[in-house]
Amino acid sequence: MIADAPLRVAIVGAGPSGSALAILLARRGVDVTLFDDDRRPDLLVGESLVPAVIPILQELGIEQETASFSRVKPGVSFIWSPTDRYRFTFARFAPAVFPYAYNIPRPRFDNALAAHAATSGVTRVVARARLELAGNGSDAELALAPETITAAPSLGGRQPDLIVDATGRARLSARVLGIPADVGSRRDVAHFAHFAGFRWDEDEPEGQVLIARGETGWIWCIPLKDRLSVGIVLSQEDATRLGRSPEERLKHAIVTDPWLKSIAADAPRVTPVATFSNYQLISRRGYGPGWVAVGDAFGFVDPMLSPGVFLSLRSAELVAEALTPVLQHRAPASPAARAALFHPYIAAHRAALSAWMSLVAMFYDGRMLALMHAGHGWMLNGSGHLKHAIQDHIERHIALQATGAATTARYSRTLLRILGRYGLRGVEPTQMAIH
Repeated sequence: MIADAPLRVAIVGAGPSGSALAILLARRGVDVTLFDDDRRPDLLVGESLVPAVIPILQELGIEQETASFSRVKPGVSFIWSPTDRYRFTFARFAPAVFPYAYNIPRPRFDNALAAHAATSGVTRVVARARLELAGNGSDAELALAPETITAAPSLGGRQPDLIVDATGRARLSARVLGIPADVGSRRDVAHFAHFAGFRWDEDEPEGQVLIARGETGWIWCIPLKDRLSVGIVLSQEDATRLGRSPEERLKHAIVTDPWLKSIAADAPRVTPVATFSNYQLISRRGYGPGWVAVGDAFGFVDPMLSPGVFLSLRSAELVAEALTPVLQHRAPASPAARAALFHPYIAAHRAALSAWMSLVAMFYDGRMLALMHAGHGWMLNGSGHLKHAIQDHIERHIALQATGAATTARYSRTLLRILGRYGLRGVEPTQMAIH
């Protein structure tokens, strides 16, 4: 890096984390090249946002556009049985929780972010970038392949000062460097599609995301602006029993689950059925001399509570913050010195991923719904100001975690752990577990 020259950053991948980081860095005077392979499927997991993402959308200057093609999400309802239904609206917990979020068509959202990056001074290169080990004599670990350098004239035939891996689950940097990952215990599969002409559950507000426990696995219903996203998440073995193809499995789930049948049995499917593997992963290393990983390229969690886009955008914010000393010429500019700046980012993001995984586990093993059930029963057996205050306090801290407002907060996490062990009032978690 030449003295007083702008930092030159190549971001590989134009999903939410890559495009958001490109915008944030370009605003700070960084020379950003964003590689976008422009290959987005018709459907992507991550169609529902958590409220904590709204301030980030506002910071990026993209909330208004997002609102134009999305549906406002007022909250989430958990439907665990014909008699166990628990509704949360975000506005109830304001101002600690942002009072709304959005349900988004992901490809359009991703395209809007990438387009916004291009108008923010970012050089967008439509090409599939390739990474390789840096050659001998380089201070960096990773390099852009020669054909990738050639595809980006803005790089002037030289390697960038920093490579950002924003390739999502492809995890290009980890693959090239042979970096292992810690993988969660579940190996589920998700089949989902969009439907038109559905009958909305009259017990729920418009836009409310519905999460239901199925006979096996769980079901989502995410209302978009003009259609409904319906998905099933279950083990590979259970999926096989539903049918041979994703289409057969999703159709079978819709017509055999009474609640889902009432919503979508007569609704025409208007997209192909998409299939995604559903598991949790955190890379054991997310940065090194000359490179850093953001978003899903570093780690991802189960989609049940919809944290994916938030975690991706938040990782972009953290990386931009980590580079502040370099951009203000207060830190050495060597690849190794820059790499050391990313340690706090990795620690914070690893903690967030772990906290979300722990929270999701409480839904899978039944502790969270058992806690809700116990609290509901407690309130039915007489009420009073103290009871209401205690129950509101507990539900507020559930909301603080599940909305992203304070997922890593020590008090909230400790409270739920203690209640999940000692506050179930005779309710057996295994009876509320997802199988």
